[in-house]
Amino acid sequence: MRLRSLEKNVNELKEQIFRTKARLNLLKETVLGGVIGASRAIIHHKNEMGSSFKLIKAAYALDGVQIFAKADDTGALAEMQDFDVYNGAIQPGSHTLSVALTYQGNGFGVFSYLKGYKFNVKSSHTFVAGDSKTTNITVVGYEKGNITTQLSDKPAVDFRVNVISAGEGGATAAAAKK
Repeated sequence: MRLRSLEKNVNELKEQIFRTKARLNLLKETVLGGVIGASRAIIHHKNEMGSSFKLIKAAYALDGVQIFAKADDTGALAEMQDFDVYNGAIQPGSHTLSVALTYQGNGFGVFSYLKGYKFNVKSSHTFVAGDSKTTNITVVGYEKGNITTQLSDKPAVDFRVNVISAGEGGATAAAAKK
């Protein structure tokens, strides 16, 4: 009798473990695969900086968690006109993307002194990831101002956001300059 009771308890525990494992797999698929109701974020970097500046370091954080970091003094990072930063599932809701870019002055001739200068640009942008939607964010490093703008004020960041519904072919676009 005790043995049957023990066997019944073991079978109930096995069934609970099986159900928990199934729920865990479903949750894993939702979070990592972005299949059930989850949103997707695609973050892309684009370099539109003028020839006076060379990108030597880029760091990205999503909701305070670093998702990309690359430093390169050789100039290979500066030669890349664009690159992917992140492509994955995120929870629907409000998120903050933070960017820290470091540029080195790139001068020649009488302006060769620029090579000794480094310029740091930090900016952040808050966006809302909709349910079952893809949010494309292109972060553009560019040179703002004109000939009278101080060199230290020229490096800037622009966030270009494009939200695409899963079932729609159309897109809603919004841009925010920072």
